Amino acid sequence: MKEMYSKRIISVSRRTDIPAFYGDWFMNRLKEGFAGYINPFGGQRYIVSLKPEGVICFVFWSKNYDPFIEKLKIIEDTGYRFYFNYTITGLPDIFECNVVNKERAIDTLKILSSMYSSKHINWRYDPIMISDSTDYDFHLKTFENIATKLKGYVERCYISYAIQYGKVKRNFDKFQKENDIKIMNPDTDFKIKLANELADIAARYRIKVFSCCGDYLIGSKIEKAHCISGKIVEKLFYKTGFGHREKPTREECGCTESTDIGTYDTCPHGCIYCYANMDKIKAYKRFEKHDVNAAFLGYTKAESNKWIGVMKSRGNKSGCIQKRGIDKFQSTLF
Repeated sequence: MKEMYSKRIISVSRRTDIPAFYGDWFMNRLKEGFAGYINPFGGQRYIVSLKPEGVICFVFWSKNYDPFIEKLKIIEDTGYRFYFNYTITGLPDIFECNVVNKERAIDTLKILSSMYSSKHINWRYDPIMISDSTDYDFHLKTFENIATKLKGYVERCYISYAIQYGKVKRNFDKFQKENDIKIMNPDTDFKIKLANELADIAARYRIKVFSCCGDYLIGSKIEKAHCISGKIVEKLFYKTGFGHREKPTREECGCTESTDIGTYDTCPHGCIYCYANMDKIKAYKRFEKHDVNAAFLGYTKAESNKWIGVMKSRGNKSGCIQKRGIDKFQSTLF
């Protein structure tokens, strides 16, 4: 187990929807001043400080901020800074079976924009799913329907096409067989043409389009996306600048370095394109049984305390942990 305590941007979260489903867990983490997380690829466990002096800002990700609105006021009053990635796709329910309908999501986005500003929100029309029920014309109509309602409330829209990672492709194959819907992966020319038409629509509503992990879409109408952006953080909160660097999470990602405190297989939205859920049923069960008092999301307090105990005990043994100030870590977090 490794420790992390330096001041950093905290991503909440690419791996699950914490504002929609785990707001109480997150608030408990703020009260205790730290959270645990597990590297989903290597399995290493970490602790990160969530004390105000240890957080540059939070970047929240969600499809439904409605349950989180009142908590944001408390978070802000405590001294934290934050901005939002807000996904509104307007896809049919069959693709996003537990996602709040787009009209309600739009209303909540307007509330957020009024509370903070249009500069605090990235609208994510992401991913663009091409199927025989969500074709080219579907996206033109749906995108404009949303964009016209968001005029003045957002300035940036981030787009990408669904990426068929191994587990996503398996979910797609199962979905197609069960629902008699064909999911397509169109050629590059199709994707570029549609993306540029979406950018034209967005421009009519004073919204700029950015491409997330798809540099082939970048051109005169579309810029490279930085979903976690040091430049946005600077403009909003640090006018004189702060030290930051890009640290991509996947190919062609433009994100600034951050620490994500989410856990895979915990989001019950049930989106078929999700790369963070291997199994929807497992995710539902983990949500239903989640422990709001655990340091590690999706695990029990007993499990979390055991891992934290191991870290603390190893911190007292020479050579058992990287020497980056374990005494400072312990006194800061515990």
